[in-house]
Amino acid sequence: MRIRIVDAFTDRPFSGNPAGVLLLETAAFPDAERLQEIAAEVNLSETAFAHPLPPGGEADWALRWFTPATEVDMCGHATLATAHVLHTTGRATGTVRFTARCGILTATARPDGSLTLDFPTAALRQETAPPGLAEALGAEPVSVHDTGEHIGDLLVELRDEATVRALQPDFAALVAHSRRGVIATSAAGDPARGYDYVSRGFFPGVGIDEDPVTGSAHTALAPFWSARLGRDDLTGLQASARSGFVHTALRGERTLLTGNAVTVIDGELLTTL
Repeated sequence: MRIRIVDAFTDRPFSGNPAGVLLLETAAFPDAERLQEIAAEVNLSETAFAHPLPPGGEADWALRWFTPATEVDMCGHATLATAHVLHTTGRATGTVRFTARCGILTATARPDGSLTLDFPTAALRQETAPPGLAEALGAEPVSVHDTGEHIGDLLVELRDEATVRALQPDFAALVAHSRRGVIATSAAGDPARGYDYVSRGFFPGVGIDEDPVTGSAHTALAPFWSARLGRDDLTGLQASARSGFVHTALRGERTLLTGNAVTVIDGELLTTL
């Protein structure tokens, strides 16, 4: 079985967020235990598994995502990576529809080679910073928002870009503060550099201390920064060691996430499912 490693939200190999992608030829998924074993072996932030669906339904492919430790409800970069593989191998053209735990998602190929994902917008709710969050994160929050059921993160606004970039969280302590992880963000220090806001994503509760570029987090970052900056179309930089850009377009209850992807490894899984 073919397995590919795709760098998502980048147009350069060895940057952005790498995801494993396996396109299955079966009509259903194997046991979750086997999918989890493969994801643990791949050992990337997420590995995506997809199988084709019969024609005429509401979706073309069924899609699931696993970190090395657990299955997740929503993943942007591995969806982008899967759509990239489908388009570059001729398995899909135009818009491809996925059914996943979080509902129906689409990925549309653009003339410039990028892909646009259509995801549900996170329902933000401002909260009081829980005790110990500042110490675990390593910075004092300006504001804290819950991001709702699909992603289950805390969105933490910090003072400035330099503070976001300098974070060195206590990951063991951070686990206690959200169902999935913590998104740290601020406005860009210099918007002339090509992005409007900056973020970092920490998800030790699902086995990922820091995620390089988190597409799903931008379904919360988009409404947060659109409300503050007064524009629906923005560009976010996730400032990890690998870094990547996510172009966000707020469309009410849906958020469009646009980025590029590059296949860097194309190999064979030498085991049966």
